[in-house]
Amino acid sequence: MEISPNRPLKSYEWVMNDIKRKMEDGSLAPGDRLSSVADLAASYGVGQSTIREALSALRAMGRLNIRQGSGTYVTAPPEPASITAPSFLYDEAWMDRAQTLRHILEVRKVLETGCAALAARNRTEADLAALASILQSMNERLGDEAFSEQADIRFHQELAKATHNPVLLEMMESLSSKLHESMKDTRALWFYAERSTAERLLDEHQGIYEAIVGRQPAEASQLMEAHISKVESVLLGKLASG
Repeated sequence: MEISPNRPLKSYEWVMNDIKRKMEDGSLAPGDRLSSVADLAASYGVGQSTIREALSALRAMGRLNIRQGSGTYVTAPPEPASITAPSFLYDEAWMDRAQTLRHILEVRKVLETGCAALAARNRTEADLAALASILQSMNERLGDEAFSEQADIRFHQELAKATHNPVLLEMMESLSSKLHESMKDTRALWFYAERSTAERLLDEHQGIYEAIVGRQPAEASQLMEAHISKVESVLLGKLASG
């Protein structure tokens, strides 16, 4: 790989900008698979954590898709989306349940950010295998929304198991029925907030998983908080507007 000599101050930024430049000039086309993290680190002369940070930033821009067990692929630049708010946001019957959903999201943010951090510290190889299996099934069945809802719930529950804290797991399991009841609305709100697709949602789960793999509690917690906050912000905005 030919490396650009122009380096911004932060290592991950110049790596990110160089990869992005290659996307823009056609050196990397949509569908191309990137080299492994180890190979990229060797090519750029930086640590693997720097490469992961650069790839995470590009993934957040919608320029990369990480497929569990397959690799990291270049995606086409995201097009401006004309996504309107889910119709249920204007349904009076749904509005009666909106406060309950808001409370569920508040509890999830408190519990699941902690779960993500603890899982990053305490996870075992068996835990990682279970989480990876769920992500793989989500990737294989991206177009099956009913399946994806259930897999989404399983991912969050499996993450709680990876904390190896029985009290925390019990608290998460007590939310199971409420998670099932609210997940359809939660996912629809996420798609609206993100102006994006199921593939992008999978990328967010993948990012949380990678932080857990790398034993990075702070990053895992921050990614989880951002994941839940997107939904919460749309809901709070709608509640405020009445």
